[in-house]
Amino acid sequence: MTATATALRRAGQPIVLVPTMGALHAGHASLMRQTPGTVVVSIYVNPTQFGPKEDFTKYPRTLDADCAVCEQAGAEFIFAPTDAEMYPNGLAAVSTWVDEVQVARRLEGERRPGHFRGVATVVAKLFNIVRPDHAVFGQKDYQQLKVIQRLVRDLRYPIEIVAAPIVRDADGLALSSRNRYLTPAERAQAPLLWKSLNAARDSFQAGERNPVRLQAVLQRLLENAPGFRLDYAEVADGETLEPVTVLKPGNILLIAAYLGQTRLIDNLLLS
Repeated sequence: MTATATALRRAGQPIVLVPTMGALHAGHASLMRQTPGTVVVSIYVNPTQFGPKEDFTKYPRTLDADCAVCEQAGAEFIFAPTDAEMYPNGLAAVSTWVDEVQVARRLEGERRPGHFRGVATVVAKLFNIVRPDHAVFGQKDYQQLKVIQRLVRDLRYPIEIVAAPIVRDADGLALSSRNRYLTPAERAQAPLLWKSLNAARDSFQAGERNPVRLQAVLQRLLENAPGFRLDYAEVADGETLEPVTVLKPGNILLIAAYLGQTRLIDNLLLS
């Protein structure tokens, strides 16, 4: 892949990297259409970003279907490396990591120790292999997006990070590869996350500026909803993801909850 990227660069072609773990859907396809250039989609289920009790072994691996999605969306190249290519000395021998420690500290980072270290490390590897001019990340994984923006800034990668908007089903549920884990009954309940975010946004737009009260609005619908187990529902600064004392535009609502055995996340910027 590096040789291909070098040839494209010599030909003056801007390279757009779309990093994914596969199990592609319409949300991923939208990432491939965000910015002009030669689109390279990486498909790799990265073991170092999964915790010991997470779904690494059952995460869907659908390479043939993923290639069809990429072709339909106009991607020119697919990079689907093996573990041996990404971690040539074996996972147990990895001693060099990329570890963002500020934006990654809370929320997902607190609940999934080591997750963002694995994400940042594999993304840095992909950047070094593909050498893109642009890289596209979805806003659904908002904290991941902010971690990668910090990585690029702090390590001086000459890469523009493109933040792609969340793609939702008609009922508001954010598209996610993990949605396929939901039973039909759970899928019918899942849009309650989006309803909770909208209820909190409506309260903010009606004049609420107390983050504690707004957080209570965000939590209310899910706390007693059958099948749901709330993990967190918070209001944070849109850049640092730290808690806020006074609400203002640019803050972000972030929510994570288990529906049955499936963990769902979503977010909404206040404006």
